[in-house]
Amino acid sequence: PIVAASPDLIFRLGAGLSYGSSYFGSNSNEVGPSGSFSFQFLRGPGGMALGSETGAPQYGFAPRGSFRVIGKRSAADHPELTGLNDVPLSVEVGLGLGYTAQNFEAFADVRYGAIGHHTFVGELGADLVLRPSDRLTLTAGPRFVIGSNKFNDTYFGVTGPESAASLAAGGTLGGYNPGGGSVSAGVELGATYALNDKWNLDGALRYDKFLGDAKASPIVGQGSDDQFRLTIGLSRLISLDF
Repeated sequence: PIVAASPDLIFRLGAGLSYGSSYFGSNSNEVGPSGSFSFQFLRGPGGMALGSETGAPQYGFAPRGSFRVIGKRSAADHPELTGLNDVPLSVEVGLGLGYTAQNFEAFADVRYGAIGHHTFVGELGADLVLRPSDRLTLTAGPRFVIGSNKFNDTYFGVTGPESAASLAAGGTLGGYNPGGGSVSAGVELGATYALNDKWNLDGALRYDKFLGDAKASPIVGQGSDDQFRLTIGLSRLISLDF
C-alpha cells in the first residue's frame, strides 16, 4: 500500500508488550516493553530506489532495519542480584542485510545500544515463511546472537567490587570478566495479521539458550540458561514525502 502519492521513505514501526525472563539469566518472568522496526522503501538522489514502494515482496538481497528493547535490570527488584550495579533500559537500533525468497528469509543484523548499554550486538537468523491467506503470515526459524566484549560484560560480567558487595550481603556472585563472542542460540515462531493496509497485529514466541562466556556467567549460573519470551503488539506503516 502507498500512503503518500510519491513517498521517499516507507517503514513500519511497532510497539507492544513482552512476557519473559526478567533479565538475561533470570529464572523468573515479568512483563516489559517491546518494539519493532522494518524498512520497506527508500528513494534516494537521482531517483535511485531501494525496496518496494507498493509493499509487494522483493526477492533477493536487500537492506533492512533492526530494533530491540531490553528492559532494565535492578538489584532492588531482584534480591539475588544484590551488589550488582543497575543496568538501565536499552534501545538498540541498527541495520542489516536480508535475503527473501518465496517461502524463505534470512538476515544478518548489527545493532547499537543508542539508549542504555552503548555498545554493539549482532544477530543472525533464517525463517521458513508460510502465507495461509493474503492477511496472515507465519514464520519459524533459528536465531544466533553475538555480543561485543562490552555488551557481554554489561549483562554477564561481575566486577570485583560488585562481587565483594554480593558476598558481604550473603550472595554467591564471584568476579567474572567475559569476553566478546557468542551469546545465545535459539528459535523463534512468529505470526503477523494484517488488520488493514496500514496496521498489523504481530506476535512471536522465542526460545534462547546461552552459550560460551554468557552461559558461564555466575549471573546465569544462579538462574537459568534457558530463556523464553512472548511478544505481542501493533505496527503501523509510515510514509514520508520529503
